[in-house]
Amino acid sequence: QVQLVESGGGLVQTGGSLRLSCTASGRTFSNYAMGWFRQAPGKERDFVAAINKSGGSTNYKDSVAGRFTISRDNAKNTVYLQMSTLKPEDTAVYYCNKFPATGAWGQGTQVTVSS
Repeated sequence: QVQLVESGGGLVQTGGSLRLSCTASGRTFSNYAMGWFRQAPGKERDFVAAINKSGGSTNYKDSVAGRFTISRDNAKNTVYLQMSTLKPEDTAVYYCNKFPATGAWGQGTQVTVSS
């Protein structure tokens, strides 16, 4: 069972930036595409971005394309989400998981964007 630990969230003003990290346990990280997801208060968890096994291909939710960048370091079992030009509607708990999402979720990391 892969365990996922997200970090890097915080409180930021509109227009600011944050870099999220997600570290996975185990030795099979490079075998999986990975994704970032988010859950805003009162809403269902939603897809944000995904990256293939090698890191050579990415895709994004329309509302974050051009502002967010997903990347990965397979040597460190870590996937990143660089978020720029943040908006209040980006406020959510952010999670990583395999893509498509399977298995247990981590605890997530809270991102709050103040207006």
